[in-house]
Amino acid sequence: MFGSSPVTVVITSEADAWDIDASSCLGCGRFVDWDRMPDLEQQANIPSDILTKPRKELKKLAREGYWATSRALRAQVYHQLIQQVACRLVTPDALVYTDVASRLFGEQSVSSHPLPDFLEGCSMPTYCLTLEGVTALKKILICISNLFPDITYCPILPSLVALLLHYSKEEAQCFENISRLIASTATHTSYIDQSFLAHQASCMTFGDLANKHCPAAHKLIASASENVFEVYSEWLSWLFHDLPFNYAIRIFDVYLLEGQKVLYRIALALLKQYRLSVTSTELEGIDIKTDLHAFVQNIGEHMTVDKLLERAFGIRLFSRKEIWLLQMANRKALMERGITMVQSRQAFHLAVDMQNFNSSIVTAQEMRIIWSWIPERFSLYPPLLLFSTLEDGCSLQRFYSRCEGYEPTVLLIKTTEEEVCGAFLSSDWSERRKSGATSGFFGTGECFVFTVRPEMERYEWVFIKKPELAKAVPRSRQRSPSPSPTSLLSSSPDSPGTSSNHLTVPSPQRTRGRLSPFLAIRHFLLPSKTASMFMAGSREGIVIGGGGGQALALDAELLWGRTEHCETFDNPPLCQENFKVQLLEVWGFQNT
Repeated sequence: MFGSSPVTVVITSEADAWDIDASSCLGCGRFVDWDRMPDLEQQANIPSDILTKPRKELKKLAREGYWATSRALRAQVYHQLIQQVACRLVTPDALVYTDVASRLFGEQSVSSHPLPDFLEGCSMPTYCLTLEGVTALKKILICISNLFPDITYCPILPSLVALLLHYSKEEAQCFENISRLIASTATHTSYIDQSFLAHQASCMTFGDLANKHCPAAHKLIASASENVFEVYSEWLSWLFHDLPFNYAIRIFDVYLLEGQKVLYRIALALLKQYRLSVTSTELEGIDIKTDLHAFVQNIGEHMTVDKLLERAFGIRLFSRKEIWLLQMANRKALMERGITMVQSRQAFHLAVDMQNFNSSIVTAQEMRIIWSWIPERFSLYPPLLLFSTLEDGCSLQRFYSRCEGYEPTVLLIKTTEEEVCGAFLSSDWSERRKSGATSGFFGTGECFVFTVRPEMERYEWVFIKKPELAKAVPRSRQRSPSPSPTSLLSSSPDSPGTSSNHLTVPSPQRTRGRLSPFLAIRHFLLPSKTASMFMAGSREGIVIGGGGGQALALDAELLWGRTEHCETFDNPPLCQENFKVQLLEVWGFQNT
């Protein structure tokens, strides 16, 4: 994999020279130990106008590893792309670096200067840098601290600077390029998180995405780890500390063109591959966080970098704007927990308290897995019991009075056959009154239903798994909605009777945006109204999920229920279709 002899490198340095001129900058690569650098990939004929191609085509070339065929090309591409990044008007450049470095260091050794506080507890990968390169890395980081005093926490920064140094002629050039990424003002595009708050919000966002896109791996981690968030908080370290250089640099190729979103993709692909390589039995007694680091460090045993990128770009993520909105929601939740922009690291435990949790329906271990399924911004808070038929009796009105004012909630049901199922409900039950006398369906695409026993399984909004179903279609071609259900519960052999249902079906509206699970159904043009029936309640009972059936339906006495397949969640029956409730609990989120 690695070359055994020195390689002569030729890199173009002119910022505005779009043509590749391999003879114009001999002597580049002074910071690199070429014996440790991986061999170039198969050489390709590089057209002289490569960098004038449209950005969309450049993305395609970067994903395919085109820059890996020429170090000169990669060096020039990096510099040119970064120079095109929109950034703050006053952004330090190479001349500023020369002046500040001279003032800070003079004749002193860099070792006499401590590393910046924002790197506290952060690793510093050096990849294939020489000792001179490592010294240059430290000097650049110290100058960044001097010129960007607002940076309070930035664990990814050493890796990015180190990677850039491999393809920089001088320290000053590397400094100018990293400064532009730090000062980027691109809309909804983030390159570098610069505070503990922003970093934690990104980790929470990755947890949300892993929850959606890697359910098998997420469930495995939740079962094996007491704190899922602690595992996911290492996601950037997988990419820019654990991955070998030839993987990390290919990721950097696409990162410059596509921003942080591509990092989420790569980490999700790694998580999916990790799940394929281990079993629950193998993880017994193992520190899963450490095991994940070891897996990524040895990724070459499992997949090539091309296969990793192929799988990463096969994942259907939300749009860049939607991911940004999710990050903002997570940041707000962290601020409500007391995390600020200016503070450095703070340890806090984001998990169900195994010692104090007490439910009559599920164990603490089962609740920990359920809690890992809910959006990260809510799982910051411990569960709070709002209603229990054991303590509050079987009264729907008392159910409403105890649950109103809390958003979201988790509903748990245990049947007389010892089956356990439930639902995560994103909206306050008081929403049922906003449509007037006859309540309609409400809630958002974050709602889901689940089973706990005999097997644990989650069923999300159908458009999470099949976003293509929500493509805009002419209203004349939309399917007619299923009629509003005529009863909450069909008669069962043991049921004393039926009750009427007056729930109405909401009308979806048009939107220009893509599908987002964080917004209400009114924002989407859906092919069927029945695929967006999340939750509804009236005096006669409650319904969760609709269209062709109801995922869960309970009567006014909270005694009899029914479950069947529904279009909203595309779920099978969650237990026996007609069931009698043994126990019912509703849990909220203790945010005070």
